[in-house]
Amino acid sequence: MNLADCYRVLGLRSGASLDEIKMSYRRLARQFHPDTNPGDQQARDKFITLTEAYKLLISVVKPEEGNQATAAQDPDPSASPETEGGRVKVSRKAPPIQMNPDLSPLEQQIKRDSYEQLQYLLKHRRFPRAIALVEGLAQRLPKDAEVRQWQAITYQRCGRHFIDANQLEKARAYLKKALKTDPRNRSLWAEVEKDFRRIEQLY
Repeated sequence: MNLADCYRVLGLRSGASLDEIKMSYRRLARQFHPDTNPGDQQARDKFITLTEAYKLLISVVKPEEGNQATAAQDPDPSASPETEGGRVKVSRKAPPIQMNPDLSPLEQQIKRDSYEQLQYLLKHRRFPRAIALVEGLAQRLPKDAEVRQWQAITYQRCGRHFIDANQLEKARAYLKKALKTDPRNRSLWAEVEKDFRRIEQLY
């Protein structure tokens, strides 16, 4: 399979970005995954072809420089926030996703795919879509503590975005939702307290 075939298999134009490749693969992999299509040999073969094309493309397509710079500024949804000079920073290497033995293989796959998509949406500040994604995941996996943490951090990030946009009432609402969603997360509390102090200074 050559590169042009790989792009075609994933439904992409030649030269698509690494983010586009990942998003297309996640979408198609969910559609043709053997767990989603038990007993369907065509779906299984399609899934194998998709995976081969994806592995080949990610081995040759480099991340865009702009995305690398943004990733350094924006926190990972599963990381505990820290601050430096008033800005959020996280370690460069994202922690691995926790394996929840109560989840089925399909639910584990959905969780991994959603995690990657959530990172992408937060990196590009697409907060409405990020919130819709993480709320849907929390409904599907209501007992997963890690998903609840992602949901709280997404609310906090959205609240901070509204502070920057000077929409302070919306900011307050999302920051309160963050604390309500994950009340035992001390790092989150520390960040939200700083956000509330910023709001008070702006009033």
